[in-house]
Amino acid sequence: MSHLPEHAGLRGFRLGGFSRLLRPHALWWLAGLSLLSLMLLLSGVTQGSLPVPASTIGRALLLPDALNTELHYVVWDIRLPRVLMALLCGAMLGMAGAAMQSITRNGLADPGLIGVKEGASVVVLTLVLCFPLVGLVWRPLAGMAGGLFAAGLVMALARDVSRPRFVLLGIGVSWTFAAGIGVFMTTADVRDVQTAMMWLAGSLHAATWPLLIVALCWALPATLILLLTARAADVALLGNQAATGLGVRLSHLAWLRVVAPVLLTAASVSCVGNIGFVGLIAPHMARFLLRGGQRALLWGSALLGGLLVLVADSIGRLAFAPLQIPAGIIISLIGGPFFLLLLWRRRDRL
Repeated sequence: MSHLPEHAGLRGFRLGGFSRLLRPHALWWLAGLSLLSLMLLLSGVTQGSLPVPASTIGRALLLPDALNTELHYVVWDIRLPRVLMALLCGAMLGMAGAAMQSITRNGLADPGLIGVKEGASVVVLTLVLCFPLVGLVWRPLAGMAGGLFAAGLVMALARDVSRPRFVLLGIGVSWTFAAGIGVFMTTADVRDVQTAMMWLAGSLHAATWPLLIVALCWALPATLILLLTARAADVALLGNQAATGLGVRLSHLAWLRVVAPVLLTAASVSCVGNIGFVGLIAPHMARFLLRGGQRALLWGSALLGGLLVLVADSIGRLAFAPLQIPAGIIISLIGGPFFLLLLWRRRDRL
């Protein structure tokens, strides 16, 4: 029995009275992904219409007042908030997708595929265009209300979140909200339509430090909920009877593991618009690389989601300069074929 953890790839770690089983394979991958994120972040700060020499990055980050006015504005007011927002929103969407797939036991589940993003988009768009004086802090609250309504509607219609019809009904609700957005786009003033189109496409061009702080404040409690319930989620994967016998309160767990992804998704949509498919792709990549429990899956999905959005934003910002393609469009070009591939692989179970 003592060799079972080693056969599963686990190693014991002890520090004083603290001991835990860890998976070195997953830790190495997480460390590598963290390092890659840092390298791409620094690369994103240096590249653009005004190149910033790599030798000045350290001085730009540690001694910003030593820079000239132009470099200070470009690095601190434009590029740094943008790359940090890309990493944060990608991490939020990746973690939300991992949690949703876990609680529904469905690899196709994603907050964006069950209408959460469209529901949040409708409410936030109404708030931005009809009540422009409302503060930034209220946008995630409004988005959460719209996302929760969409998720609740899908759950009420499906009655069972673990069945494929949950996702299929979610797609139908998503299209319904998208139709509402379409009606607005065809009847509103052209200036409002331009603003809405850039926001709905998932563009990070408007990222600022206040917006980044708002996103972070809403992301932290939802992330904490998912991490604290990760062990119970691992037990829930054993089946309802086994989980109940081991003391897991499935109704409370399901509620928390649905509300937290909705909050993460709504905060992301409220700040940068609709960036799709990240919550679908990142968890599958994390499972393939890490092969760990829920906690490793959440961290891996967050890192990979952040990398996906950062790379997509860099491609859209640099590859077509001086034009800028929103990151949401670049991600959709990748996510659409990926979703079709998943549907094809699961065609006998739908």
